[in-house]
Amino acid sequence: MQFTRTLPKELVHRSAVAEVFLTDAESRGEDEMLLAARFPSRHAFYDDTLGPGDRLDPFLLLEACRQGIFVVAHRHLGVRTGHKFLLREVEFDVPDPGALARGDRPTEAVLATRIERRFRTRATVRGLRLRFALTIGGRQALLARIDYSWMPPGDWKRLRAGQRRALGLPAVPVALRGPHAEPALVGRRTPANTVISPPRTESDGTHTAHLIAETDHPTLYDHWVDHVPGMLELEAFRQLALRACVSAGTVRTPSPLPVALTARFRRFAEMDLPLECRTAPALPGADVECTLRQPGALAAEARIRLADADTGPARGFAAPTAHRAA
Repeated sequence: MQFTRTLPKELVHRSAVAEVFLTDAESRGEDEMLLAARFPSRHAFYDDTLGPGDRLDPFLLLEACRQGIFVVAHRHLGVRTGHKFLLREVEFDVPDPGALARGDRPTEAVLATRIERRFRTRATVRGLRLRFALTIGGRQALLARIDYSWMPPGDWKRLRAGQRRALGLPAVPVALRGPHAEPALVGRRTPANTVISPPRTESDGTHTAHLIAETDHPTLYDHWVDHVPGMLELEAFRQLALRACVSAGTVRTPSPLPVALTARFRRFAEMDLPLECRTAPALPGADVECTLRQPGALAAEARIRLADADTGPARGFAAPTAHRAA
């Protein structure tokens, strides 16, 4: 496996070469591929943290897995470029937080990738369940599972047009604006990297905020899409859950690690509808339950576990309790 040059950006559905983390791909049988990744020494989004910056962000590793879903579909199964993809479920665990330690050079990783399930229509395969085991220096840093599907561009266009008409929305969305949370409240230094409004604490201990979709964000909106990207939804969950944990005193540091996540995407999150993010009360040793709602509908739900970097390994993979489409 080579780590010196990235895969073509079109293959992983990114516009900027700086946002491409995969460098190689090899088929290892009918259901297995081996992927290589190289993570930068510092990244303007994933490394924007109040912490010391000595650990790789598990969301950065998850993004490499997400890029892998396109490589498997295009190179391993022959899905044509131009098809549109939907995330449906995402799950990860960090079995060895020590494996996230970083130096002053780019980090190289290997992703053992396995097809666990093919989702079929009468005519063809239209989706996959992939498992990833991402290792750094021979240590397991991330175990992940992603369910996703794809469709031809014409089908996508008809689907989205019908959905937006049913909601009374115009063909081309314009993202709603709003105030951003203070960066320090959500573990960030840079205002542009906050993705929720100032959070509110309710009397029952829940926290609420609105997701703010900035379509010019160079990482979260690397290219135009007509809805809120799944990784942006997960980041909103992370930021609000972080605030809930810090407020409840269940973590000691202002930028704890996300060490486990399960998420289900129920429907497209429309950027021109209000999107309310809510967390249940944060309790010691428990995952934080999160939901994202737009008027009249649940868009996504998740459970996320945040922990200080020195708390040891996360618990083993659990069956997902939360699901998505968007």
